[in-house]
Amino acid sequence: MSDITQPQETPVIDSQALAVLQRGRWFQLCAGILCMIVIANMQYGWTLFVGPMDAMFHWGKAPIQVAFTIFVVCETWPIPLLGYIIDSIGPSRTTLLGSVMIAIGWWLCGVATNLPTLYTGAVFGGLGAGFIYSAAVGNALRWFPDRRGLAAGLTAAGFGAGAALSVSPMVTMIAEAGYQHTFIVFGVGQGVAVFFLALLLRQPPAALAASKADTGAWQAKPLEVVRSPIFWLMYLMFVLVATGGLMATAQLATIAKDFGVADTNVMILGFSGAALPFAMKLDRVLNGLTRPFFGWISDKIGRENTMFIAFLIEGIGIFSLMSLAHDPVLFVLLTGIVFFAWGEIYSLFPATLSDTFGTKFANSNYGLLYTAKGTAALSVGLGPVLVAWYGSWDIVFVVASLFNILAALLALVVLKPWRRRVMAAQGAGL
Repeated sequence: MSDITQPQETPVIDSQALAVLQRGRWFQLCAGILCMIVIANMQYGWTLFVGPMDAMFHWGKAPIQVAFTIFVVCETWPIPLLGYIIDSIGPSRTTLLGSVMIAIGWWLCGVATNLPTLYTGAVFGGLGAGFIYSAAVGNALRWFPDRRGLAAGLTAAGFGAGAALSVSPMVTMIAEAGYQHTFIVFGVGQGVAVFFLALLLRQPPAALAASKADTGAWQAKPLEVVRSPIFWLMYLMFVLVATGGLMATAQLATIAKDFGVADTNVMILGFSGAALPFAMKLDRVLNGLTRPFFGWISDKIGRENTMFIAFLIEGIGIFSLMSLAHDPVLFVLLTGIVFFAWGEIYSLFPATLSDTFGTKFANSNYGLLYTAKGTAALSVGLGPVLVAWYGSWDIVFVVASLFNILAALLALVVLKPWRRRVMAAQGAGL
């Protein structure tokens, strides 16, 4: 592929200094993970606010869910530009800006007395989260070129599992002080925490980034990536899998109430609680664990093989919800399976993309692919519409299940052999 540039030479660091730098990369990874943990409930805690908002202002659940779609779109679609900024000025300053924006975003949601203000808060929150997310993942890929799947998975795990820590406090605060107070307190607190964490973030020196894993690798620029057809196959697969997961994330409380299990007490492995908050805690934990788990697995057995296994589990789990979720215990367990088999896209796809196109422009290139999450978010608002039209959640579950099964087949039958050919051509300098 003549349109993909080769890496430039990097300075050499002696082995002792390199060993020190490699130890320091774990500190950088932890700082990025903590940033992700702090902002996680901006997406995964949203479902807790929908009912109280509707009860207070009677805006309707579908218009309120538009704010969730706006948040995800603003978190994802501008990321190619944000990635370019991060590649240019580093992760620390961009994360500082993101911390201010998430605080403003949640504060606006807390004081909103009309939908336009709520939507404006979603814009600020989404952009801020996009800055932070892109900086943390891109930095992890650069510090760990030899363990991309694991590093991306651990970083993304903070975003997936972090909300589990705040579910109970948020539920309690909403009940005792109202959802508006909760928005403001958590928003300002998260902004302050990320601000100080951002001061710790640093980019790796070129000699560390150019490890054995990247020796001879091709380093594609963003415009070169979007001209590659294999990128658009990855994009399609990302959209297919993300659609079902985002629907479940945004609509979980509504689904639980419609199935009549939200407040039913359940006991699993000695733990008990109402089905909905129990499911939310379990889902967030599993949604976090899956990212380093499948990232590590993919480092061992290959990205596409791992995708096939995970996406197939996701499709079966979503389909099973359709007929079994009326049982509160099965509702909790099946939603856990769905979230476990969904969250791994945030480790598998950045690792696969960097394997294929290099890490020199990791922030910008993954930013391009991450916009697929925003594209998938456009379907979230269709969930309640389809339910109203069809009369049940069955149509939503069937469509989401088929999307995942299709993505699983594409990974094994199309992406795997195609990417092997592309990488062979890159290695040959064609």
